[in-house]
Amino acid sequence: MRPVRIALTKGRLEKDTVKLFEKLGYDCEQLHNKGRKLILQIPDANIEVVLAKAADVITYIENGVCDIGVVGKDTIMEYGGSFFEVCDLGFGKCKFALAGKKGADFYAGHSEKTIATKYPNIARRFFNGKGMDIRIVKIEGSVELAPLLSLADAIVDIVETGSTLKENGLEVFEDIAPISARLIVNTASLKMNKEAVENIINQIESVK
Repeated sequence: MRPVRIALTKGRLEKDTVKLFEKLGYDCEQLHNKGRKLILQIPDANIEVVLAKAADVITYIENGVCDIGVVGKDTIMEYGGSFFEVCDLGFGKCKFALAGKKGADFYAGHSEKTIATKYPNIARRFFNGKGMDIRIVKIEGSVELAPLLSLADAIVDIVETGSTLKENGLEVFEDIAPISARLIVNTASLKMNKEAVENIINQIESVK
């Protein structure tokens, strides 16, 4: 029987998922000593682990080259996709927030606001829900710079502790949505490899 292939988001979510695997008693030696390898084995559980960037985890799940994925809710909200979102894994917790210069009245006036963000789809949906017209500036690096340089009236970004905002004279104006790591599954895998995939999902849900 072929291994169940699990795509993990590289970085913090990867580390937290490995801890979860160890709670299940999986042999995670290859995951701890991976070097530059991107495909690793958990031989005792017949699992193959693929390490990828967050957006690519969704791509691999949608296209059926991986069965199960671990990805942040932020990536799911931004990119969407065709897959089952099975459960909240309870780690990687933070939030999306609207933030800007401390003391500024963001909602004052009637002029079109400029929003800087790495997440244009999420920002657009948020302001559409308020019936507001906005101009979006896509930023790849430190989005906090945009209001400081007067490029934008505010930012939509992930906030964990808020310390980066505070240190740069910014504050949260409004919370948008909570974020955490989610378990996603390819729709065909639940039919074609149902027993093996459901077994892993049940194990994960038992210890998360």
